[in-house]
Amino acid sequence: MTLTQRLTRWVDVVVFDLGRQMRWTFLPPLMIYFAAGFSGLTMIVGTFFVKEYLDLSAAYLAGLAFWAGLPWALKMPLGHLVDIIWRWKWLLVYFGAGLIGLSVFIMYLLLTQTEAMTAIMPKGAWYVTSYLLAPCGLVIQDAVADAMSVEAVPRIDADGRKIDDEVARALHTTMQTLGRFALIAGTLAVAALNIYMFAGIEALDAEAKRSTYALIYLSALSIPLVSVSGVLLAAWQKHRLHRGLITHGLSEAEADTLFERPGEETRPNPWYFIGGAGFVALSLTIGLGDIPYGQEIIFAGSMVIVLLLMRQLVLVLPTAQARTLVGTAVIIFMFRATPRPGDGYTWFSIDLLAFDQQFLAVLSLITSLLTLVGMVILRPLMAHRSIVYIVVLLTLAGGVLSLPNIGLYYGVQEITAAFTGGIVDARFIAILDTAIESPLGQVAMIPMLAWIARNAPDNLKATFFAVMASFTNLALSASSLLTKYLNQIFIITREVRDPSSGQITTPADYSELGMLLITVVLVTVGLPLVTVFIIQRSALRSRD
Repeated sequence: MTLTQRLTRWVDVVVFDLGRQMRWTFLPPLMIYFAAGFSGLTMIVGTFFVKEYLDLSAAYLAGLAFWAGLPWALKMPLGHLVDIIWRWKWLLVYFGAGLIGLSVFIMYLLLTQTEAMTAIMPKGAWYVTSYLLAPCGLVIQDAVADAMSVEAVPRIDADGRKIDDEVARALHTTMQTLGRFALIAGTLAVAALNIYMFAGIEALDAEAKRSTYALIYLSALSIPLVSVSGVLLAAWQKHRLHRGLITHGLSEAEADTLFERPGEETRPNPWYFIGGAGFVALSLTIGLGDIPYGQEIIFAGSMVIVLLLMRQLVLVLPTAQARTLVGTAVIIFMFRATPRPGDGYTWFSIDLLAFDQQFLAVLSLITSLLTLVGMVILRPLMAHRSIVYIVVLLTLAGGVLSLPNIGLYYGVQEITAAFTGGIVDARFIAILDTAIESPLGQVAMIPMLAWIARNAPDNLKATFFAVMASFTNLALSASSLLTKYLNQIFIITREVRDPSSGQITTPADYSELGMLLITVVLVTVGLPLVTVFIIQRSALRSRD
């Protein structure tokens, strides 16, 4: 086989085969996933809003990220609710869209009607309210999108014949890959829009910047419209397919049987709702009571609740599958629980590396674009390699790709710029590092999602997705806690000035950022590798 033939075959397997497996029924859940990615439209403007208008520490913001991550644990009762009200699940998308729209509109009013808003609550309180409403809406929509992603994979062809199991397996993997693809495509659209809107912003005065920020939040009101459009499209597709089956000679009842999911109806399991209610009660009691170590208590309580509900799930699986699922979930949990540097590094890049709003948007665009390309290229790897292999590979790659950030803090750009006539400067290094690192972060979850879609019982698909997502998303809360702890050990502050007098109230101090970055890398690499070593030598060994 010649080099040209090999290249042609590789392109066919990697790129064109993905297109061949695409189905129009995939589009509605993909639109909801796209809306979730597009919700990042306000991320950069939110960072600058906090930096320019609010006096919040890096540790406080890390703690806020913890609270914002907790609604994802509510996917447990939400997923089970979706299974129970399967035919009416689209109503939840409308409710989630309302919460997202309210979150965005609060920030728009805070920028355009500041005096009226601050007469009701302080700016910081409004920001926190908006910050917490958005994930509540997103988690509701995500629970429905997961269920729709299972429903989107056809079980029958146009003539009503059952689709082969191997074909269905490939289609499930493709659906989950495209789900992550749509999510990243949303962030790609966000980055492109941010680049356009932030063009020349460094030359604007404070009032013009405020107007630009407000315009971005106003544009973000399109986010809930996209997800709602996906639901309307799904309803039209279901009606069209249903009428098509009847046209081929099936009765109304037969068409319903073939079109709706097979198997027994979902029996409501009260433990999922008891667990969700317990989670809410625990969070409100601890959070509103201002109890010391409240976040840690909530995290521990949530973990106990999720583990008890996971036990309900694994009881319906064969022993071998149950052990594989648990072992795989633990490995992915530890992979996602690793800490991040926090907002301190972003402040450093803005203040000392002169990364402005538009350049951060460029980095986001590169990340999104290359993630899409990387997911397509790595799809065969995900299809043929084990989840453990992928996690180890991503862990090692992530450790190596963290080194440029450390180098930028210690001034490596001054050396490289001197040797290359100013070409390899801080921005060049940041772009190169982003280009290499981009495809890695979204890969680990795809094989596990495809496993759930294939192996979970038909009447518990959404419940399986929700509980496993709650478990792995609790890892992000653990990550936020670890990030907070590290930011309390290594103190990083940005310069804060009094808005009326212009006097510096908090001086900038990035002296401990270098040790923070090094510590983060050591934990990020060490924790997943140790976990893989232990799990793979136990009864929970992951074999899928």
